[in-house]
Amino acid sequence: MVILTSFPPPSEGIRHQQPNTSAHVENKDLGIGTLYIAESRVSWVSVEGQGFSLEYPAISLHAISRDPTVFPKECLYLMVNAKLEDASESEDEEEEEGDYNSTPVTEIRFVPQDTTILDAMYRTMSECQTLHPDPNDSISEGGAQQATNNHNDEEPMDASQFEDAEPEH
Repeated sequence: MVILTSFPPPSEGIRHQQPNTSAHVENKDLGIGTLYIAESRVSWVSVEGQGFSLEYPAISLHAISRDPTVFPKECLYLMVNAKLEDASESEDEEEEEGDYNSTPVTEIRFVPQDTTILDAMYRTMSECQTLHPDPNDSISEGGAQQATNNHNDEEPMDASQFEDAEPEH
């Protein structure tokens, strides 16, 4: 069972709002709702007012999926570093999977009624994702300073030691 809570849609920093969008968490169809791609998070709210929000650092991948052998409809695909289900279901899966998978992952698909909007949804999400860089991907200030210091110890390269290749005719 997917955990849905009742909450109002985001009110600030919304870059894209897509009504008539179904949400699919793993193999469960949550129904029709509105997808909000905001600067702070991605949220989906059903027509009944139930929904969920995803923080950008938890989204490890987003893409457009158009392969009907993977999923029957074109969609915005997200891979999230968390399990979005109730505790009893999660415990059952952990027993089946064993310890080899230390990071839980959930696949989420957003299917807009108008699939021609998928490219715009993807671009907007990419823009918002860049506002939240992964801290594990950046070099710490000390590391950056060390890299700069190491680079300055090298002798400058003499560009005249190289010749341009003559174009073949």
